[in-house]
Amino acid sequence: MGIITIVMIAIGLSMDAFAVSLSSGISIKNLKPQNGAKVALFMGVFQAIMPLIGWALGIGFKEYIEKYDHWIAFILLGFIGIKMLKESMDEECEYVSDPLDNKVLLMLAIATSIDALAVGVSFAFLSTSIFSSAIIIGLITFMICYIGVYLGNKFGCIYKKKAEIAGGLILVLIGFKILAEHTGLTTIVINMFR
Repeated sequence: MGIITIVMIAIGLSMDAFAVSLSSGISIKNLKPQNGAKVALFMGVFQAIMPLIGWALGIGFKEYIEKYDHWIAFILLGFIGIKMLKESMDEECEYVSDPLDNKVLLMLAIATSIDALAVGVSFAFLSTSIFSSAIIIGLITFMICYIGVYLGNKFGCIYKKKAEIAGGLILVLIGFKILAEHTGLTTIVINMFR
């Protein structure tokens, strides 16, 4: 899996955490740089750890389901993407009760990184460097969430829905890309246009 695909997956995965960061930014009065960094650090660290856990779980089953690995990646990424698209239809803008409380941040970080756990399982079946992928996912999530806190503080819920739609579409498309590459569909399509 190439670096561009990893970056796109990272962006897609970070959209739930971005939406929470927007909500956190709305709830923080007198926003300071360390507030944004705290929210972003929680989100980024958990988005980096969860793929490692998923990968470790998936690697144990790799030999049993290796010939179906592309279908597993397709189904997991598709499910996560469709779930994000469905959540984007929610009309409500949720506010975080105490966005800087460590317990609240811990629960939010875990909740928004469950999808990264599932992606980590799919990484176990693909030729992907899990450690560099986890670092990229964590760093991109940190940066996006840091920006999200400030956008939420300034603009409110305007971007939340768009972020969830974009993240969902990215993950669904990457799922299709993996399936097409591993089933030879890409070669068939390219040959059709020759």
